[in-house]
Amino acid sequence: MSDWDVERAVAVLLEAEQTRTDRGPITDEWPDLDLATAYAVQDEALARRLARGEHLVGVKLGLTSRAKQRRMNVDTPLTAWLTDAMVLPAGEPVPRHRLIHPRAEPEIVFVLGERLAGPGATAATAMRAVETVYAGVEIIDSRYADFRFTLPDVVADNASSAFYVTGPVGLPPAVVDLSLEACLVEVDGKVVDSATGAAVQGHPGEALAMAANSLGERGHCLEAGWIVLTGGMTDAVTVEPGSRVAVHFTHLGSLVLNGG
Repeated sequence: MSDWDVERAVAVLLEAEQTRTDRGPITDEWPDLDLATAYAVQDEALARRLARGEHLVGVKLGLTSRAKQRRMNVDTPLTAWLTDAMVLPAGEPVPRHRLIHPRAEPEIVFVLGERLAGPGATAATAMRAVETVYAGVEIIDSRYADFRFTLPDVVADNASSAFYVTGPVGLPPAVVDLSLEACLVEVDGKVVDSATGAAVQGHPGEALAMAANSLGERGHCLEAGWIVLTGGMTDAVTVEPGSRVAVHFTHLGSLVLNGG
């Protein structure tokens, strides 16, 4: 019988984050870790973050694009929590001293103007809850060595959360076709990847509806004012020391990250 449980998994993952020490997947030692239990680990980790003074500000989606699913060898999108401690102010360098092996990925970001609850949410109803759309970059940082994990592992690890930054341009969703909104990813001035919003479940609104429905099944909802990161549009790029990562969107502006 495994000596792992939710409390131990939370403690191990939060310690790995705090000490910048990666490890093998929990499922190597706890093969019976299932998705429901992994979300229980995620929720308990959030409770501990809130207890130490962080504030819940929204949710993030992970593995919503085919590129990310192929890279991570999983085929199911997931949800995770965002707190105010994960906000990286625009212009500040990536805090490498707090990270293990950061990677960056471009995202379309929603700010909700209305509460959104599932199950039963559709892309159309989800988009009606959106007040403003931004470009964003998420800095992910798995606590697992070499980003090797199963779906329950990454769910328990809050979808490799670390930091996120939003761009300078906020638009009402009605004025931009998000399925066609394109982005280019540059590393040190060289374009390394590109995508459109269609990479995110066909339209980022589909990802938002998926989040509302997934959370609804667990007794949660998306609140007005929350930030929603809809998932990486492209594969993530490694943030090397001293590097410069830039993302350029068609209508939502540009963001530049200094690798620190």
